[in-house]
Amino acid sequence: MILTQARPVLKAAIVMFAAACAIPSAAQEALVPTPKAVIYPGDLILDDMLADVPNAARDGSGPFIDSRSLIVGKVARLTLLPGHAIPFSGVSNRKLVSNGAEVKLVFSEGDLVIMTTGSALQDGSIGDIVRVRNDDSGVTVSGAVQPDGSVRVSGG
Repeated sequence: MILTQARPVLKAAIVMFAAACAIPSAAQEALVPTPKAVIYPGDLILDDMLADVPNAARDGSGPFIDSRSLIVGKVARLTLLPGHAIPFSGVSNRKLVSNGAEVKLVFSEGDLVIMTTGSALQDGSIGDIVRVRNDDSGVTVSGAVQPDGSVRVSGG
């Protein structure tokens, strides 16, 4: 008899719990950065181009960026829309070296530093290993892209 009287109370508790879990409170909503205006592919993303929004639309699947520090200074790979969360796949590091561009090649070992120019054979961001053709010798070398846009090569 006690069990039958407890069922309606148990049902009500289950319904209330389910409703509480399904509707997150405003305090639980995290602010995510979204564009203030359309950001086109190739555009450099600056801090003043973003707004923090609690209920950003999440188009597509995959992880979305939840912090401005993860995207400021990066370049849009996709068209980013106002009010929409920004997927990680929608941004990339800025390319400092462009395919076909002239770059400074730097070799250093101890006190010895050799600098020359070369033609980049691929695009690259800071830290990427890129191939470069030495303009003087015609030899193709590989090196790491530096923050100043030069390519540091090492001895083999």
